[in-house]
Amino acid sequence: MAGQYDLAVVGLGYAGLPLVVAAARSGMRVAGFDLDTARVAALARGSSYVDDVPDEEITKALAAGFTPTTDPRVLAEARAITICVPTPLRDGLPDLRAVVDSTELIAPRLRPGALVVLESTTYPGTTTDLLLPILARAGGKVGEDFLLAFSPERVDPGNPAFGLHNTPKVVGGVTDRCTAAATALYQRLVQKVVPVSTPAAAELTKLLENTYRQVNIALANEFAVHCHRLGVDVWEVVAAAGTKPFGFQSFRPGPGVGGHCIPVDPGYLAFSGRATGLPLRLTEVAQEINDRMPTYVVDRVTRLLNDRARSVRGTRILLLGATYKPDIADGRGSPAVPVAELLLALGADVRFHDPYVRTLRLGARRLTAAPSLREAVRDAELTVLLQPHAHYDLPALADSARLLFDTSGRAVGERVVHL
Repeated sequence: MAGQYDLAVVGLGYAGLPLVVAAARSGMRVAGFDLDTARVAALARGSSYVDDVPDEEITKALAAGFTPTTDPRVLAEARAITICVPTPLRDGLPDLRAVVDSTELIAPRLRPGALVVLESTTYPGTTTDLLLPILARAGGKVGEDFLLAFSPERVDPGNPAFGLHNTPKVVGGVTDRCTAAATALYQRLVQKVVPVSTPAAAELTKLLENTYRQVNIALANEFAVHCHRLGVDVWEVVAAAGTKPFGFQSFRPGPGVGGHCIPVDPGYLAFSGRATGLPLRLTEVAQEINDRMPTYVVDRVTRLLNDRARSVRGTRILLLGATYKPDIADGRGSPAVPVAELLLALGADVRFHDPYVRTLRLGARRLTAAPSLREAVRDAELTVLLQPHAHYDLPALADSARLLFDTSGRAVGERVVHL
């Protein structure tokens, strides 16, 4: 039946699944399309695989009429379709195959007057230069026969204060009618919608947000390396600077930048700069600084052991925290992976513990998490705290570890060394 669904979400990952739940909660009839049969099967039985979406929310969505499926025919029955598929970088270049494949899947099934919204992060011009021609070939004239817009996802996994409903939604349509339709869609889901003039403006909004974080984290990381060379406590300096009530926002150094957004989105901005003949050097350098932090962590580990007449080779080293940020189960882009790989290459006996992760994948190799935190810390000759999960009792760690290298700057003790 045409128009059976108010919304169809293509891609049921970290961006798409919260959108499904919000739409179902608002009373919309929602279909979710994904090629991953395991994902669809899990959702059909009320099981979630996304941290911020509990099982009970999936159960409620199903009861409200949510249909998870691998059948693309649902796209022909939707008044609006959002594309929430991965857009990784491959060797520094955008990989938009999932976006193109999704659009080509939608185009011949697009019902007259339907709205298509791209939410996947990408470089400016993607909506008009890539999606529009594909949809126009099958669907007619944009703004009349079909509607097209870009609205960046702003999901922050593990953030208890801000979710989809209370994070403003930026929307940029190809035409005014497209913008109005996308605005009306999201007004049913979020507290505030922010229309902008074009899809490119919306695409750049997301890139600026995360490049801002990348650049400032890079500053904090480079500053930490410099402070160590000067023999100054970087954490003391950051805390002191943070007392200024204006003109300064604290960013903390760490073992590296992970997740899907911050390590990736600035790469899209850098690609855009190179494509226009004006490289964005600050963006590129910030990424280089953050990318080399795992190497710096391993260098500090090597020096700590050398100072104690120990070699990395054969030393039992325990890594605490394998996710990319504290208190979530998301391991995408975690700095724990390159840190572990570098230490293994030096011959270390590497082990890890994380309350949220059971397996750490290192290329073709896998490490299984230590079952007991207490025993793992007791057995380790050096413990490296990568993520300060709330699960970790830092004073107890500081007391029990033989030597604790804390990359978060939060533990205190005689045997604690900070980044």
